[in-house]
Amino acid sequence: MPPNAPAALPATTLVACLCAGWCRVCDDYHAVFAALREQHPGYRFVWVDIEDDAELVGDLEVETFPTLLVGQGQQLRFIGPVTPQLATAQRLLAALDQGPAVAPSPAAQALLSRLQQSC
Repeated sequence: MPPNAPAALPATTLVACLCAGWCRVCDDYHAVFAALREQHPGYRFVWVDIEDDAELVGDLEVETFPTLLVGQGQQLRFIGPVTPQLATAQRLLAALDQGPAVAPSPAAQALLSRLQQSC
């Protein structure tokens, strides 16, 4: 690397909660999501309403709420439903640093790419 070249930036970890406005469990998950945001100030957190943000969500089918999508840079680390307890999400985020990336569906990978570019 040339002496004046900028250092490579670490991959940004993005945590997206995929929910729906009519979901009462998602309403309660707002507080959990806010607590996670406070505990991980270096991560980016976004709340995505799958109906209001349907164009952003694209072809991804979300059947269970809340669903978390976690990516590091363009690498999808997790996508799936979570129970609405803070301890569950805390364990999930802690385990992601140690485990392998998931084999993403094309729709999940595309959503991660759109979120990393737009949020």
